This record gives sequence, structure tokens and C-alpha cells, in this order.
Amino acid sequence: MDESDELFASERFQPPRTRRDFLGLAAAWSAICSFVMALIGSMRLPMPSVFPESNSKVKLGLPKRFDVGSSTFFPQHHLWLFRSELGFYALSSVCTHLGCIAERTADGKFSCPCHGSKFDERGRVQGGPAPRGLVWIELGISPEGQLVADKLKEVPAETIFKV
Repeated sequence: MDESDELFASERFQPPRTRRDFLGLAAAWSAICSFVMALIGSMRLPMPSVFPESNSKVKLGLPKRFDVGSSTFFPQHHLWLFRSELGFYALSSVCTHLGCIAERTADGKFSCPCHGSKFDERGRVQGGPAPRGLVWIELGISPEGQLVADKLKEVPAETIFKV
């Protein structure tokens, strides 16, 4: 290699980088980053983002806490507990249409604010797109004597739990 070759090898004599070179590098790096992010996302697919509840039973309180004719809403569990002269019963406030939370109106009926389903005071469908009535939830008594609702166990409508 002679002196003239060394002179032209320096950066000073190289053609300047063009906009096309920059755009080509940007496109290559974007493709690589997109591939890596897609790979990371696909690795998360086998893992559920919502884990099922380990224990679906919730304690609601001692039966003597609830007066005859009372209705109590448990917002954290999305359920209503009712006490009649015959005993207790619990209704889920989750609408059977798309899972919205049905609200109780002043006249004791239930209404889905999202899609307009209407239910009577016993959870039976009165109108709207809901395919069936509100779910009746199984009740029981814990060893400490508290009422326990199993949110994943459905009982037939009009099932009364006697204490």
C-alpha cells in the first residue's frame, strides 16, 4: 500500500453519508426492535394476565347483624344479601349479558346501566339483552358462625338459606 492509498483511506476522502443511508439504518433498527418486542409479547402469551380466585368463599358477617327485610350490598364482591322471614338469599349483581354491574333502583329492581337489561327484585329478566336472570349464590355458615357466600357456586332461583 503506497502513500496515496493511505491518503484516500482516511475518512476525509470517503463519500458523505446520505439521507438514504440514514433511512436504511432506521428501517433496519425499527424492524429489529419490532421483532424483539413481538418475541417478548409472544413469550407472555402462555401466562394468564388474570389469575382465578384461589378461594371463592367470602364471609359476610354474623346472621344476627342482618335484620329481617334487609338488603345489603357488598360492592367488593358484587353481590346483594337479602334476609326475609324465611331466611337468607344472595344475588350476584353481575349482569348475565356482558358482565356489567347491575344497579339496584329505588323500587328494589335491578338495572344494567350499560346495555339496558332490567331485572325484577328477585333477579328475573324483565327486559333487555340479558339471556337469563341474575345468578343466585350459594350461602352457608362458617365454623365461626358467619354467613359465607361461595361466589362461584350457583343455586337454583328462589333458594332460601335457613339459619
